[in-house]
Amino acid sequence: MRTKLRRALLSVWDKGGLDEFARALHEMGVELVSSSNTAAAIVAAGVPVTPLSEVTGFPEILGHRVVTLHPRVHGGLLADLGNPAHLADLETHGIAPFELVVSNLYPFRDRPGIETIDIGGPALTRASAKNHEWVTIVTAIEQYEPLIAELRANDGTVGDDTRRAFAIEAFARTAAYDAAVVEWMQGDEALLPKHLVLALERTDEQLRYGENPHQQAARYRRVATTSWWDGVVQHSGVALSYLNFYDTDAAWKIVHDLGSQPTCAIIKHANPCGVAVAGDLATAYERALACDEQSAFGGIVAVNRPLDDATITAMVAGPQADVVIAPGYEPGTVDALIKRRKNTRILEAPTPGAEALDLRQISGGFLVQEPHHFESGRDEWKVVTRAAPTDEQWRDLQLAWRICGHVKSNAVVLVKDGQAVGIGAGQQKRVDSTEIAAKKAAGRADGGACASDAFYPFPDGVEAAGAAGVAAIVQPGGAMGDGAVIEMADEMGIAMVFTGERHFLH
Repeated sequence: MRTKLRRALLSVWDKGGLDEFARALHEMGVELVSSSNTAAAIVAAGVPVTPLSEVTGFPEILGHRVVTLHPRVHGGLLADLGNPAHLADLETHGIAPFELVVSNLYPFRDRPGIETIDIGGPALTRASAKNHEWVTIVTAIEQYEPLIAELRANDGTVGDDTRRAFAIEAFARTAAYDAAVVEWMQGDEALLPKHLVLALERTDEQLRYGENPHQQAARYRRVATTSWWDGVVQHSGVALSYLNFYDTDAAWKIVHDLGSQPTCAIIKHANPCGVAVAGDLATAYERALACDEQSAFGGIVAVNRPLDDATITAMVAGPQADVVIAPGYEPGTVDALIKRRKNTRILEAPTPGAEALDLRQISGGFLVQEPHHFESGRDEWKVVTRAAPTDEQWRDLQLAWRICGHVKSNAVVLVKDGQAVGIGAGQQKRVDSTEIAAKKAAGRADGGACASDAFYPFPDGVEAAGAAGVAAIVQPGGAMGDGAVIEMADEMGIAMVFTGERHFLH
């Protein structure tokens, strides 16, 4: 069924695009009714409009808190025009129906407060969405253009599919609005509030597949919001898969966590297989790649500076990457990379944002925690051995510690001169992670630093690090066997630092 638009109620906070939209409706013969501020904007555009107060016979009261809450409004929205009893009620009370409602809500997330808790807007929106068999509800400026196009192509009528799709969007937006109010009202009562209300919408990306090709996948975000991912520009390559998103997110976070020096991280299966900082980006890439060149094939390359010719030259000489992500590209570099690496997805992205909470789904619900972050700094760390780190070792210890916090546990990272030379991840025994990192380092850790994301329970991990040539170790400490671990470090002449802070990542 298609419904003819004869009468519209417009009451919006965001007036963007309103003048052209109202003009197009007027030109198609739709009668416009509007509340005071919206009506003023329509009049300013030279379009006739009937003030809502003339329809209700009642002025706006209570400082604009009561405007649209009136039987002549909601009767016109909720009437089932196929129901004789409803039609009789409309005639008895002199109520004319509305076939179109345009309502966007107060910007509560941007301006939270009692007075921006919208009451009339959600009531209009939900009433219209409930009665979408007869009423079209518009809640987003992006809906203006396609609606006008449909009206022009169909003699001023709206189809069932459009009304239903717009109604679903309307309910999603009021759900998200309520979620924002709940979040604000709980305030700082607790880091983990009693009520965590999620209202998510699927984005427009077409993910190729999920973790495996037989699984469908999509990216979701909070309704009517954006994240840094929405600012990503893809310059080349096929659509991203679920794991491309997951791994790229990890890569982008780590290069923005390691400071302002030129930095490169190469990620494989959400774990860094190479990380380095250097005086220039090309050198950072080459040193990151050197950590584990075989694992880097098909990985994610992230850099924290615009890609230049020298870095592109180094990249095309290296292994194929699935994704390259950078904050920008110098002129000609995108074309040069496409020419040599046509299957690589080239992404340009803004700085990643922080999330308030970290959520992980389990059967029947979610685990929720404060997002991972580093609290303790070098000033709070404690040297527990007779030997103390040199200045160079302190720099490598701090870098190893930051990298280690981005590696899946059990995690051990070996760093020498600003370059990760060995990374061990995901092992059930910490000594195994140390031995894996040492094997990958292949002698390059001599005189360098070792970081462990949790304490060494036994001296064997220190022995394995010492065998790799490590001169300094940073770890949380706190094990029952700390004394034996420190004694082993002293015997081997290794400096050991306790942070008092664990950094498991699962």
